[in-house]
Formats: sequence, C-alpha cells, structure tokens
Amino acid sequence: MSVTLLVILGIVVVLALYGVTTYNRLVAIKHAVDKAWANIDVLLKQRHDELPKLVEVCKQYKQFEQQTLQQVVEARCRVQAARETQDIAALGAAEGMLRAGLGQIFAVAEAYPELRANESFMQLQGRISQLEDAIADRREFYNESVNINNVRIEQFPDSVIAGMFRFDAKPLLKFSATQKSDVDLKQLFS
Repeated sequence: MSVTLLVILGIVVVLALYGVTTYNRLVAIKHAVDKAWANIDVLLKQRHDELPKLVEVCKQYKQFEQQTLQQVVEARCRVQAARETQDIAALGAAEGMLRAGLGQIFAVAEAYPELRANESFMQLQGRISQLEDAIADRREFYNESVNINNVRIEQFPDSVIAGMFRFDAKPLLKFSATQKSDVDLKQLFS
C-alpha cells in the first residue's frame, strides 16, 4: 500500500470517528433538553391539579373576588393547553397570567381573616408556593439545556452534523418583565 492511500484512509477514519462522536454528543444534548422539559411538565401537572382545590376553598367565601378566581381558572386552562402541545412561547405567556392571578388571590386573601385561618387554604397556598419555586428552578435547568443545545448546533463543525441529521434549535422558556413583577397591592385594595 502506498503512503498516500494510508494517509487518505487515516483521514477518513478520523473524520468518521469525529462525526460519530459529534452525533452522539448532539443526541445526548437533545435528550437533556427533553428531560429538562419533562421535569417542568411534571411540576406543571402537579400545580394544575392543586389549583381547582384552591379555587374551591376561596369560593366558600361568597364575597371573595370572583373575577380573580375566574382569571386563575382561565390561565390554568391556557397553561394546560400550552403544556400539552409543548408550545413554549404560549406557556410563557400563560404562566405569567397564572402567576399574576395567584398573586392576586394570595393578596386579596389578606382581607379575609377567616380564609387566612382556613387550614386547607394555608396548606394549598404553601404547596402551590413550593411548586412555583420548583418550577422556577426547573425552568433554569431547561433554559440552560436549551442554550447548550442551541450553541452546539450553531458551532462549526458541529453545525454540519446537526444540519445533516436535522437537529433543531429549541425555544427558551421566557416570561416578560410585566409577568415577573409583583402584584400591586394598592391597586387591589383601592
């Protein structure tokens, strides 16, 4: 065998090994994004199951703001629809509406001492707050996984392998500044 043929064969083997290694890394990153989404999905489902209980406890107090409860119910439906379709952009908007509604429920509840003394309400409030914190933590993991995925599929030479095997960029889960802001308590009680 000639030296030229050995060099060409060596280059082909190195390129093939690089291609396989890159492909396997991209698959692992893609699955990390899917796993991060699944973790968020579990928490969203748990919170979805708790919200009707909270609304029912609040409805027991006839004078409690029905508009606030309706806002939470509508936002819950939107979150569920976005979760089921994995529409990250719609989920971000629906999450903002839901968080605002929950903030209003908890703020308005301050005006109802009997409700604040209700053990079920307090347990649900604590459980939902824990789920909110867990969702925020998991959202960070999801966005980090998405960032790693998106950077890798855009970097050369990984972009060549990503393009050949149709690895796609994933959307970040974002909330707008207004969706992240605290509830204005003065507005609620004026």
